[in-house]
Amino acid sequence: MGVNPSGIQHNGERISLTVVLLIIALFCGFPLVLLFKVGLTMDGSFSLSALAEAVASKSVRNALLNSLDSSFFAALLSTTIGLGLALLIGLTNVRLKGLLVFLILLPMMIPPHVTAISWIQALGPSSPVLQWLGMAPAPGATHPIYSRGGIIALLTIQHTPLVFLIVRAALRNFPRELSDAARVCGARVFRMLIRVIIPLLLPALLSGFVLSFIAALGNFGITALLGIPARYTTLPVLIWRRLSSFGPEMLPNVAVISIILAIITIAILSVQFILQRSLRSSLIGVPHAPLAIDLKKWRSISETGIWIFISTTLLLPLVSLLATALVPTYGLPLSAETLTLVNFTEVIIVQEVTSRAFMNSTLTAGTAALLVALLSIVLGYYLISPHRQLRKIATGAAVLAETSYAIPGLIISIAFILAFIHPIPLLGVSLYGTLWIILIAYISSFFAIGLKPVVAAYHQLDPNLDDAARVTGASFRMRMQRIFTPLVAPTATSGAILVFLTAYNEVTVSSLLWSTGSETIGTVIFNYEDGGYTTLAAAMSIITVFITIILMFGLNLLAGWVPAGVVPWRD
Repeated sequence: MGVNPSGIQHNGERISLTVVLLIIALFCGFPLVLLFKVGLTMDGSFSLSALAEAVASKSVRNALLNSLDSSFFAALLSTTIGLGLALLIGLTNVRLKGLLVFLILLPMMIPPHVTAISWIQALGPSSPVLQWLGMAPAPGATHPIYSRGGIIALLTIQHTPLVFLIVRAALRNFPRELSDAARVCGARVFRMLIRVIIPLLLPALLSGFVLSFIAALGNFGITALLGIPARYTTLPVLIWRRLSSFGPEMLPNVAVISIILAIITIAILSVQFILQRSLRSSLIGVPHAPLAIDLKKWRSISETGIWIFISTTLLLPLVSLLATALVPTYGLPLSAETLTLVNFTEVIIVQEVTSRAFMNSTLTAGTAALLVALLSIVLGYYLISPHRQLRKIATGAAVLAETSYAIPGLIISIAFILAFIHPIPLLGVSLYGTLWIILIAYISSFFAIGLKPVVAAYHQLDPNLDDAARVTGASFRMRMQRIFTPLVAPTATSGAILVFLTAYNEVTVSSLLWSTGSETIGTVIFNYEDGGYTTLAAAMSIITVFITIILMFGLNLLAGWVPAGVVPWRD
């Protein structure tokens, strides 16, 4: 009796989708469900008493207010600056746009703790740059960056590129005929911006504000390195201090605090969804080439302003960081006599913990990027499937991945500790304190980053490809191997590089998951700075920034092989 090929294909599709769903549910769903279960139950039944007790605590309440305060104002500033940069670069005739976009987005790829360290060294009494300029604060003076304003400023610098990226993407899809119609009616540039362009950008601005707010809310590197000396404690720092000071017995307590952060995040995302539906505008027509408003005499002034912004937010701290890494002791001025590479030698060769951290981060980030790419290729196929049921199930998995990405990294860490601190049933092995728990936490946190570009690539494929292959009797495995994987592989590779960049440089997720032997680059840099080994922290930070720039250039080489918009700084 013959075998029905379509039945085999149907079963093959269901089996592969089931495997992907189980992985996503285990990595993205189960830890978060367990977190809410621990924080919202008492003696096996639902209870809000622990949550109410936490909110009533003065330390938690102060940390919550500090988190909301710094996140709101940083998001507001990020949105304002990001909008201005996006309008100038996206709508005017400023020159060197590609380079400007690359440099504006670079701070987003630099780890927050590296950003904090670089600014600490750039503005302090021992700042090499300020010493050269004769503008360094007096020794013993209060560091200006150790303050509420300093935290808000650095969170703004860190997340302005995110808003710029979102608004620029919206401008690229902006129908040219709307602005042309406004000009025909006699509207000047400023009036056209206020009455036409900015109102239509409101959904993108709202999205940028919300994403930068959530990113600031969960930021650990900047708020810890600046907030602890300034006595300005945020919720992520409070969670880290309690768990690092008292150990696993504080898990129920920090789980409740984590739930407060999670509830705020989910509430903000829900409000964003409702507002975006009301703000959405239906645009008629196909997007055309972007505007190139002639700034005339204002072009040089605008370009100068953009380059001053880039130099201030990027060049100044990185030069200070490099100068600190090139002197034997922090505080010495950089000169021909003090110039040394001993810190780089110490970091790369001598210190076992740093070389191990580079190896661990490369291994975990690389493996996570590879697995995310493979899972995205499979899940992306189902997200465009003509079978409605399979598509709905796959969409649910994608939403779960997006939720896990939106939740602050420190909450993911607490959730994974709760899920994997005890030995796995049947295996008798505990993942806590190993590289394995960091690896799966990376997959959970950054899966959405790799999935989005792959889905965009799938949507550009002709659906008849799958139908034609089915007619010829090609199995699901053969269709994926011969048709879809080769077609979306460049985009999957691009997404994998973005995942690698994000995971390689992070500190928030791994800050509570690492132990001796499983250190990551982020945790070692943070511990060096926290322990007073500033020159080693600077050297390791410079190496990390250098690797980040190399990987970004590598991603740039893929720009011609992937859909537009996958490489953020390329049109």
